[in-house]
Amino acid sequence: MRALCQRVAGASVAIGGDTAARIDHGLLVFLGVFLDDTEAQAERLAAKTLALRVFADASKPINRSVVDVGGSVLVVSQFTLAADTSRGNRPSFGHAAEPERASALYEHYVAAMKQRWQHVATGVFGADMQVSLVNDGPVTILLEG
Repeated sequence: MRALCQRVAGASVAIGGDTAARIDHGLLVFLGVFLDDTEAQAERLAAKTLALRVFADASKPINRSVVDVGGSVLVVSQFTLAADTSRGNRPSFGHAAEPERASALYEHYVAAMKQRWQHVATGVFGADMQVSLVNDGPVTILLEG
């Protein structure tokens, strides 16, 4: 499982031109699920995401978590994070979990996030989404679980 976390000043996701979710200051998380991922991994990655220290405090530019700063999290499914580009120029997605399994693990990750933090919004799994963001920094961190 991979979570590509971007510190944002704001982010939103739209489906068919309608805004499905929006956050202000916080983290935009693109989540990719692999064939062998488990619920335990989803829970650990959710905890790690919320504890990720990428926000500034008075002494350091990267020292506080999204929870510490009272920010929000927007989670968007992105199976392309499971892409294998080791051969040729066309990505292979053979390592990505099947949609049914990926959806269940995505929902488990989101539920684990919501158990720990109330400010969590989501896209819609499998939907054709348009994601807008203002990257803050920029700060982008890849977490693997």
